[in-house]
Amino acid sequence: MTVPGVSGGSMAMVLGIYDRLLKHVSEITKYPKESLTFLLWFAAGAGSGAFLFSRGISWLLTTRAEGILCFFFLGAVSGGIPMILKSASVSRIRGRELICILTGILTALLIALIPQGMFAPGTENTPMHLLFQLAGGFIIAVALVLPGISASQMLYMLGIYESTLKAISSLDILALLPLAVGGIMGTYLTARILEQLIKKHREATFLMILGFMLASLPELLPGHLAQENLLFCVMALAAGFIGVYFVTLK
Repeated sequence: MTVPGVSGGSMAMVLGIYDRLLKHVSEITKYPKESLTFLLWFAAGAGSGAFLFSRGISWLLTTRAEGILCFFFLGAVSGGIPMILKSASVSRIRGRELICILTGILTALLIALIPQGMFAPGTENTPMHLLFQLAGGFIIAVALVLPGISASQMLYMLGIYESTLKAISSLDILALLPLAVGGIMGTYLTARILEQLIKKHREATFLMILGFMLASLPELLPGHLAQENLLFCVMALAAGFIGVYFVTLK
């Protein structure tokens, strides 16, 4: 999530741990020890990665190397697509498979068309604002669990993006509490639903998730690409694709 356009769900899917994450989140009440152990190790790794690389990546995104970095992650996400098809037990794309992928793409594009601030609650510190904070946490969790869906876009849609950033920057725990409660509820329920869908309709679910991811790929393209970096961008694209492809299909 440190890189704009690369969601946590997308990278979990690309790295082949999406199933395990869903399983441990949805079974946290059934097998608390095993699930918490896995999730804590995962959170520690994710947090360490964000801490170690966030400044470097943020700096690169403000330099001429932005395009090279974006193309590397574009290649990395693309390199995980064969693994997703393998997980869905899809050997070739035919009519039914194509419909599932297009449904995922269309759903993601329709979400992207929702006007920013459409459901803005208005004045802060009111019951309505707290309700939207709770709903915002729930929707952010859904966006984080589903690959290719932008959590920040969901905050914009609800009209609570600025107030949430303000609360985070000032460490306003009380203001963030409804968001956190909604986030926990959303993560648990979304994981439970997705796990059941994968169990009962594995191929269709994975293909729709692939559609979400494909719809998010254009977000990785840099706004401006320096001509002198074109060759390096192509090399970065190839490196990202090849690296993830061989790691995930081992």
